[in-house]
Amino acid sequence: MSHRPIHVTLPVGATQVVLSGTPGLRPDGTRPEDFADEARLAWGNVREALRCAGAELSDIVQVRSWLTDPDDFDTYVKVRNDVVSHRPAYMLAVVPRLIRLDLRLEIEVTAVVTRPAARQDE
Repeated sequence: MSHRPIHVTLPVGATQVVLSGTPGLRPDGTRPEDFADEARLAWGNVREALRCAGAELSDIVQVRSWLTDPDDFDTYVKVRNDVVSHRPAYMLAVVPRLIRLDLRLEIEVTAVVTRPAARQDE
């Protein structure tokens, strides 16, 4: 882990996409029992939300993650590194709980899109 801050500058004309805390929940609102599955599902939900906004995982410039159990740190970092292949600015915190008590993880990302957005009707 680097102790140097990572900074990102936004190009003129870029589109910024901000996703709020995204949990590892299935469409029916349930979460997997296994934490690694919950983390993979959370990142899948991030990927889908970015896609809906015209962005991709490679457009992420900042990640903020909250875990409720410090013992999940290594598993989470492995899953995140499997999903995000570049190095955006990154913050991870362990908190006593999230607003929904059964959640163990939330991910918030900021992405920057510099290519022209695809038309929604295509």
